[in-house]
Amino acid sequence: MPLQLLGKSVEELRALAASWGEPAYRGDQIYHALYNERIFDFAQMTTLSAKLRERLASECEIRIPKIVKRYHSMDGSVRYLLSLDGDDTKTSTPVQVEAVFMPDAKDDARRQTICISTQAGCAVDCKFCLTAVLGLNRNLSAGEIVGQVLVALDDQREHLLPQTNVVLMGQGEPLLNYDAVMTAVRILLDQRGVCLAPKHVTLSTSGIVPGIERLGQEKVRPKLAISLNASNDKQRDAIMPINRKYPLAVLLDACKNYPLGPREWITFEYVMLGGFNDAPEDARRVAKLLANIPSKVNLIPWNPGELPYQRPTQESIDAFKQILLDKGVFTFIRVSRGQDIMAACGQLALIESKEIRAAV
Repeated sequence: MPLQLLGKSVEELRALAASWGEPAYRGDQIYHALYNERIFDFAQMTTLSAKLRERLASECEIRIPKIVKRYHSMDGSVRYLLSLDGDDTKTSTPVQVEAVFMPDAKDDARRQTICISTQAGCAVDCKFCLTAVLGLNRNLSAGEIVGQVLVALDDQREHLLPQTNVVLMGQGEPLLNYDAVMTAVRILLDQRGVCLAPKHVTLSTSGIVPGIERLGQEKVRPKLAISLNASNDKQRDAIMPINRKYPLAVLLDACKNYPLGPREWITFEYVMLGGFNDAPEDARRVAKLLANIPSKVNLIPWNPGELPYQRPTQESIDAFKQILLDKGVFTFIRVSRGQDIMAACGQLALIESKEIRAAV
């Protein structure tokens, strides 16, 4: 079986080149071509000798996610339905995942954001999230994770803005696929690789405390976001079963001990469910929970889906935000993108929605 190169580190590619009797720097050239130049055809890696390109083509492959379908939102977002061919796993059965490309909606737009998946499906079973309906199929490899970013950038090559943000907020719980995720993150953040800045990559977790503690020890890491979504354990138990294993006191203690640099904070995401967790007393409890943690809160009004919840009213959203601000908590209302194509937060469930009109 050909050796899959996507997801390999520069050290691994240097070792491969050396094992073939080539100068180790040839590995650097392959690495740069893959991740920085986004060249997926060995024949086009013209910095390499013809002999090396031929050997790479005969013994290796660059297996990137295949675009099955694109769904175009009225707000400019694109949901990608991607097929994966069993990269570096025990099974070769193709599975499907989703990634979302979101150009900045501002008139002076300077960035795009790519939301990527880290697992096919998810086992955490948050009750307000449609991805939970899928269950967990399998973990993704580092190559499959990085590949989502490369595919989106390549597909949007003619429309790219100067800055790219990546959020690990698609299907799956990143900290339950820790090693593959961090291998991918290191490639994304490597200035010789995809060349993203750490402040432009965010990992979102439901609250896997051992993973949070491990992430805090990494020399190079993404920003951390915690999916909070409740103001007390009873609430959180009801909508996030993971809270029974890592209750709020344990989770927030890990956040308090998380090593932060200057001007660094933890983002807390709060999906607002109308009539469930959006009352003024919820806001006051959230402010108290976060009192000793350098943080900001993103309020996310629940996005429609076939689940027994409802969106909060604009009045409750505004009131919730104001209470947090009055308590000294930096708070923002996140405008969800791609709702009309089932691409918004909590909507990634491989759904062929009848509302989708612009599939390509």
